[in-house]
Order: sequence, then structure tokens, then C-alpha cells
Amino acid sequence: MVMEEQITSAIVRAFFNKLEAHLAVDVAIVGAGPSGLVAARDLALAGFKVAVYESKLAPGGGVWGGGMLMNEVVVQDDATAILNDFGITSVPLGNGYHTCDSVEMASGLIFGARKAGAVIFNTVFVEDIVIHNGVISGVVINWNPVHRLDMHVDPIVVTARAVLDGTGHPSEIVKKAVNKAGVQVDSPTGGILGEKPMWMEDGERTTVENTKRLFPGLYASGMAANNVQGGFRMGPIFGGMLKSGRKIARIIAEDLK
Repeated sequence: MVMEEQITSAIVRAFFNKLEAHLAVDVAIVGAGPSGLVAARDLALAGFKVAVYESKLAPGGGVWGGGMLMNEVVVQDDATAILNDFGITSVPLGNGYHTCDSVEMASGLIFGARKAGAVIFNTVFVEDIVIHNGVISGVVINWNPVHRLDMHVDPIVVTARAVLDGTGHPSEIVKKAVNKAGVQVDSPTGGILGEKPMWMEDGERTTVENTKRLFPGLYASGMAANNVQGGFRMGPIFGGMLKSGRKIARIIAEDLK
């Protein structure tokens, strides 16, 4: 076998072994932003089979760009323990906040989730959910380029005991549950209230408060949770996101056990 055949064969076999091994998982996390990656690591370390689906080429969500492409972000003191768990460096400011290099933070969260055992499928778009007998039971996936080019290509299905919406501001998975399945989620209206304008302090608080189980088998974290409940946006401060990921991992683990 020539080198070109060996390399191509190795990639194809390794990828499809990975895909086949994750067609049924304990937790399907949609969106590889900070809350999703923290949840992925914690759940994988707790022994659950976790797959993360990220539509973009690079996981990490909105961390990479820092504030207006200045690659620094801010994290509150009480969230730095989570950064420490991932081996991510932060610099104290002395007023209750730390700064963090956004590239180190994004790459550190990705590496930590992966090394804990979570599998990340990038460039994969979740186009629908699976619902069985009133329980969200999986996700319907396709390649993101197929979605973006509006190609008529049928997807495949991954079954899951829990589905976490970590898609950020749009709450894409909860939206599918509400709009397509007629689900009444755990919110003041039973639907999605929508994100309010920026108020960092309140938004950081409510991001964690709004992190919860919304419906049997369906959960939300980070800005997806805030969008569902009508919370304020926060900008380039990420303590609430990290704590949201840790909180939802505990909730999911308790439910699955």
C-alpha cells in the first residue's frame, strides 16, 4: 500500500470508528462554547459517554475573540477554580476579577474536555431533535457545509439520555423543541423569552440561575439558558459561563444516575 492510501485509510477508519462508537451516548452537548466544554469535561470525568457537536471548524465559542478582537477576557474570582481545573492561567486584578488570555482559555477548555474523554465533532450541525414518548432522546446531525449550502442531504441520528443546549444566544435546540415539538419548557411563559440588552452584573448572575433542566431530557446552559429565560447579555466576561457549565453537569449527572 502506497503512503497516500495508508494515510487516507487511517483517517477514514479512525473517524468512522469514533462516529460509530458515539451513535448512542449518555449526553449530547450542542455547542462547544465555555459552558458546554466545562460540562463535557465534568460529565466525562464522572464516567458518562459525552459527545459534543460544534457547527464551526474551531470549538471554543465566543472566547477566541476576547473583547472586540483584543484577545483578553475577564473572569470573576469565584470562577478561577474552574480555570485551575483546566490548567488555564489567569492574572488577578485585585478587585474581584482576573484577566485571561482568550486563546489560552479557549484552547485549554477544548483540550481539557477532550482529555477527560469527551469526543468533539466539529463542523457538525444539529438540525433537529429526537423525541420519544414526551422525552427528548437525541439529536439529528448533518455536516455544517451541507446545511450552509442548503443541500438536500438526509441526516443521521444520535440517541442520547440527555441533550444540552449550549448554542449560546440563539438557543437553537430549545427553539426546535418549542417550535417543532410544541414543548412547554420550564420558563415563565413555557417558551423562549429572548435575550435582553447588556447588563453585565445581572447577566452573570442569571446565567447561573437560569441553568436548568427545561423538559425531560432537555437542558440549557450559558447564554442559551439566559436567552430562554429572558436574561441580560454580558459581553467578554466568562465566570458565569464556566459556573453554568459546572452546574448543569451536576444536574445532568444526578438525573442520569
